[in-house]
Amino acid sequence: MQRTDHSLLSPSLGSNKTLTSLHFGTPGSGKKIYLQASLHAEELPGMLVAYHLQPMLQAAEAAGQICGEITLVPVANPIGLAQRLDHKPMGRFELDTSENFNRRYPDLAAAVLPAVLGKLGSDAAANVATVRQAITAYLEQWKPKTELESMRQTLLMLSHDADVVLDLHCDCEAVVHFYCEESCWPELEPIARFVGSEAILLAKDSGGGPIDECLSGVWWRLADALKTAGDTSPLPQGCCSTTIELRGEADVSHSNARQDAQAIFAYLEYIGVLQTGHRAAMPNAKCQPTPLAGSETLRTTVPGIVVFAATPGVHLKAGDLVAEVVNPITLESARVCATVEGVFYARIRDRYVTAGCEIGKIAGAIAFRVGSLLGN
Repeated sequence: MQRTDHSLLSPSLGSNKTLTSLHFGTPGSGKKIYLQASLHAEELPGMLVAYHLQPMLQAAEAAGQICGEITLVPVANPIGLAQRLDHKPMGRFELDTSENFNRRYPDLAAAVLPAVLGKLGSDAAANVATVRQAITAYLEQWKPKTELESMRQTLLMLSHDADVVLDLHCDCEAVVHFYCEESCWPELEPIARFVGSEAILLAKDSGGGPIDECLSGVWWRLADALKTAGDTSPLPQGCCSTTIELRGEADVSHSNARQDAQAIFAYLEYIGVLQTGHRAAMPNAKCQPTPLAGSETLRTTVPGIVVFAATPGVHLKAGDLVAEVVNPITLESARVCATVEGVFYARIRDRYVTAGCEIGKIAGAIAFRVGSLLGN
């Protein structure tokens, strides 16, 4: 294993943060797999998964069982991890700018199109290599002006040439679920099965510029742009990336993390990056994919105390009660009910809400939303 510590741009005199990457295997000897944990820094389950996965990968490397390259970033957001306000972690948004740490990644297709137009040929693999070289050149010439930009650049430099990217997150209170671009499915179906995902949410472009779609979206966007320009050179999906939501924020236990690390290890065996002599059969799917545009975000129209009637993982029908919002002054209560059928895959942790607050999410099978599909 090789450890590399990447210094981020210093935001203030005497202050400097470091992002650490761990590298296993040999570059160029096979597929590259990139994993990172807790880009939203208060979402901790992924970091504990990395804690359990690291020694497993070290042992596999020592035994000569890695066919390819694996990069693991156990703490993807040292900036957010250090942010606290009134003793509460503030790891989703940078306090200086209010920017979401997992939004506003660059449109790499637009950035590299001028550099690759007219330079691709009939060899699809060679075209992938050419595009990756152009992305590398673009990222190397990027001059970050802030600590946050330097962190984004560092993460992209580590991940942009990966064949598979697993971005480990979690929700507030949730079952395991999975966000993926349509162009990456069903290539990523095995990892969804191995981790036991109970909701799989697909979108061509969910909006907002998250890192997973920055890395996978460059390929289909660039293919579309080349076609529009009259270039018929073959360009496959060079990177398949996904966001894996590992249950809820409080689901930080060795048993869960060990189970998830073993699932990821089994997936790496399944795709041949780990050659241990064992290849587990792909587990049965716990659910079928549904469109992210069919996911209902339930909201309350009144303030009050939230009393849930539904727990994450249950299948709801339209009209089923999800929660009551209770007013202890007037003794009134408002019902929040499902309007679509599907799996109730996530809900909030807070039990007091103001009017308009989110309550939870249901994975519906019929698309009905348009525009940006991700929340803040």
